[in-house]
Amino acid sequence: MENRRQARKKTGYFTRPSEHRSPQKDRKGSSARRDDTVRLSKGSPAEIRLNRYIANSGVCSRREADDLIGKGLISVNGKIITSLGTKVSRGDDVRLKGKRLSAERKVYILMNKPKGYVTTVKDPHADHTVIELLGNECPERVYPVGRLDKETTGVLLLTNDGELTGKLTHPKYERKKIYHVSLDKAVSKEDMYKLAEGIELDGEVVVSDSVAYSDPPDKSKIGLELHSGQNRVVRRLFESLGYKVKNLDRVYFAGLTKKNVPRGRWRYLSEKEISMLKRGLF
Repeated sequence: MENRRQARKKTGYFTRPSEHRSPQKDRKGSSARRDDTVRLSKGSPAEIRLNRYIANSGVCSRREADDLIGKGLISVNGKIITSLGTKVSRGDDVRLKGKRLSAERKVYILMNKPKGYVTTVKDPHADHTVIELLGNECPERVYPVGRLDKETTGVLLLTNDGELTGKLTHPKYERKKIYHVSLDKAVSKEDMYKLAEGIELDGEVVVSDSVAYSDPPDKSKIGLELHSGQNRVVRRLFESLGYKVKNLDRVYFAGLTKKNVPRGRWRYLSEKEISMLKRGLF
């Protein structure tokens, strides 16, 4: 054990040696352009081509949709469709291999959450929700991916893509999260080792993949990398060691950072970022 600790001291990180992973560099991504695809809502045309309907559902591109139609994998109102010129309307039941599709455009939003906002769509007991920060600029109904408590700031993803949400929140996928934590007092080296080697919360040993002093002269400021999805996990880890969290900021989530997004502001993800999330390339 002593040799392991000496090895860690040389790097400045308190982490499991065999599993240390350096935080990835921020990815540059310009705001995605709002596409001009037709959304089946009030004011939309009564009918659109089937391949556009499929593309709007987020399954694939229009060209790929033509292939699906040609292979007989698409049904409309219970009938297999193979004609590429077919048009459908809002009320039609369009399915891919039996799974119903929606023509609503998939939206992916990166927000730098401020304090005082809860990560729910509606909450009668909350003064403010993160949805309010979108204003009237996002007509689609989106939902926060995971939760940040009211006083936690930083990277928050919102989308109406249920399949992606499931992948990013299910424990088995272990999406990486990095936090900057400010505490009420300096954190001892002994407690840093405890965080790296694991602390039991609710019967589960929560291990920090990487933990370090983010500002070495000020040992009350910590950088922490986790994969755990437990509720309020960062605050509870430090509380279990006798510390009070003064400020908690999530700076990285599943390959996304808040770079160039001021507190309380948001932007659409770029196509490259969306592809990265869907393919798990981070």
